[in-house]
Amino acid sequence: MPESVEQWWARRQWSKGEATPYPIGRYRTDWERYPMLIRQYHPDLNHGIVLSQVPPAAEVYLLWECDSGHRFVATPEEQRSRPGGTRRRSAWCPACAEGAAPRRILQPQPDDGMHACGHARDPRRIEHEPGDDRCFLCRRLDTERLTREELVTLAAPGSRVAVSEENGTAAKHSWQCDKGHPVYQASIERILGGRRCPVCRHAAAGADAVAVGEAFVSRWAPRPASAAEPALKQRIADRLDVDLGRNAVRVARPFFSHLEVWPDIVIPELRVAIEYDTTGRHGLEHVGPREATDRKKDRLLRASGWEVVRIRCGKLQPIGPYDLLAGSVNAALVERILDRLGEIRGELIVGAYLR
Repeated sequence: MPESVEQWWARRQWSKGEATPYPIGRYRTDWERYPMLIRQYHPDLNHGIVLSQVPPAAEVYLLWECDSGHRFVATPEEQRSRPGGTRRRSAWCPACAEGAAPRRILQPQPDDGMHACGHARDPRRIEHEPGDDRCFLCRRLDTERLTREELVTLAAPGSRVAVSEENGTAAKHSWQCDKGHPVYQASIERILGGRRCPVCRHAAAGADAVAVGEAFVSRWAPRPASAAEPALKQRIADRLDVDLGRNAVRVARPFFSHLEVWPDIVIPELRVAIEYDTTGRHGLEHVGPREATDRKKDRLLRASGWEVVRIRCGKLQPIGPYDLLAGSVNAALVERILDRLGEIRGELIVGAYLR
């Protein structure tokens, strides 16, 4: 149970029998890759305790202040977990995040009675079939191969009641894939239109044509996030006689909605993927939940017979056995990468591809 910073510090003093249970700098390496949190933390607001004295897993309420002056209380774990699906700088502050993307307030709709089919009327819908008093979805299903019962069986267990009572096609529900892929969100209109499991749809466009562990060119792969990645790729191409034109690796299990992952640099001859990691402009990349995503990506690659070398820049710490710390892309970094490739696949094999 989290407690106030004063209570937490007093309890640690008592349990350790010391006036300063955690010396300044004890947890510096755990916090230095979160520059935005370092800016938000002020010792004068937290009983004079320095951030590097706070364990990342401590269950303690700390007072933070963002650049806009908002003060809010959060535990270290809550703050370190804020980088998520958004790349806005406001993600680090709950007040700023709420202002950047305010919640939509749904107004209650009046009860307008029931259709002849037993489904609730929607007062917002203008009906164009005065001779047929059934709901829009029931009338729409008359033109489809699916029945209402079959549509309900496609839904995830937690959404089947809602789908059975649905009167339209615009609302989103949870659906399950018959191949065991993760549950996904989609409107009934998309389901009736045949656009169902996103993993299946994306795999049909490329990943299904290659075996697990094979590298290929994917239409879904994103463009490089910075100029450093193409520069590093060119330097490696100057030293190794390998094909660096592929941008994806087929994996056995879904990575979000794809059966493929997209390393920054793919070396199919050695079955090694190279990633170039920085914290990004607002300190949101490759930290918190995004670091967990990187670890999942690495596990999928290793399960497919590949190895991963991550170039960790800034204050990012290694998360894999072959990761390298670097400050920029230069000739020395390329030599270190070649040494790592030799450790992974053997000096003789790597030497066969040297230019």
